[in-house]
Order: sequence, then structure tokens, then C-alpha cells
Amino acid sequence: MSKIGKKERETQNRVIALFRDEMKYRYLGHWESREENSNIEEDILSAYLIRKKYSPDLIGKALYEFGKTVNDQSKSLYDVNKEVYSLLRYGVTVQPEIGQNKETVWLIDWQNPLENDFAIAEEVTINGIHKKRPDIVLYINGIALGVLELKRSTVSISEGIRQNLDNQKHIFIKPFFSTIQYVMAGNDIEGLTHAAIDTKEKYFLKWKEVT
Repeated sequence: MSKIGKKERETQNRVIALFRDEMKYRYLGHWESREENSNIEEDILSAYLIRKKYSPDLIGKALYEFGKTVNDQSKSLYDVNKEVYSLLRYGVTVQPEIGQNKETVWLIDWQNPLENDFAIAEEVTINGIHKKRPDIVLYINGIALGVLELKRSTVSISEGIRQNLDNQKHIFIKPFFSTIQYVMAGNDIEGLTHAAIDTKEKYFLKWKEVT
């Protein structure tokens, strides 16, 4: 198990309970020692697409095209992330067979949000030039869309923000962030801040509840 301190563990447990018990996210587990953690958990995504009645051929081609975009390291993180967002928002267009009309495979069901598979994992070890381990990763249909770094109340959330920014550097786990849409940091005192990838610390926003 992770060697995080007692206070951090208590905070993390509360956040996990919030997602699992109140927001009904599926708890995937403690993934510190799990091998091959990825921003695309293909088994989960494939299971979702099968449930949506796509053919195996369409699923295979959609996964290939999506993975090719996600893993394109010839472009900047911002440009890859932008293309990934487009595929998430507007679907992946693939051709079943030569001569057949193209079809759109929807990786997220925007029309019926509750039909998606919302899940959460903690202490997710990601291999890179140097390994890093985000405290919490949020997945929709097996695609990592959010990361959350938590700090005990005596440590400023600025440290969590800087940790997220470091993780996006080439020497750490930059490719993992190609799918991430929400980068978050928080503690019990200061609450939660959020931003998109490649956002400087001073531009992170304070999360506000709608009243």
C-alpha cells in the first residue's frame, strides 16, 4: 500500500466515499501495484462499446483511431489534447469496410449521461521516463478524464497544483495527460481548484458549488 500519511489517507478516503456513495462512481481499486495503467483502459472501453451494440469490427477500428490520436507524441500536449477532446465530443468516424458508408462510434453517450460508466481509481501508478502516481484518477468509459491531487490541511493546495504541472512534463508522465480534461488539486481547508492541462498555477480556478 502507499506510504501516504494518516491525514492524507483520511482526506482521500472521504473523497473516494463521496464519488462512490453519493455520485455513484464505480470504485476500481488501489492501482499502485497494478501493471500497465493507462489513460485508455481498453477492456472497460470495449465493454462499454459492446453494451452500446457496436460491432467488433467497428470497435476495433475506433479503438485504433482513438489510440493513434492519444499516443501521437509528434505534437504538443495541448494539440493532442484538443484532438482527443474533439473525438470525445463528436465521436470517432470509421469505415466498416471499403465501399461502405462511414459510421460514427460514440465514446461517450452525451444524450444519455447516466448510460456512461463512471469510475474512480486511487494511487494510480503511471510509467513514464520517471514514474508518477496521481492520488485519484476519474474515468468515463475507461478513459481518464480527470486527475486529483490531495494534500493534508497544513499543506497548501499550491503544492498539489505544482505536482500536477510537473506530471505534465516530458520527464514524467506527459503522455498520460493527453486525455485529461480536468486537472484538480485540493485540501480540507482551501477546498478544490481546477483547470485544463497546460494551465499556469495562477490561472487555476476555485471550485464553487452552485446554490
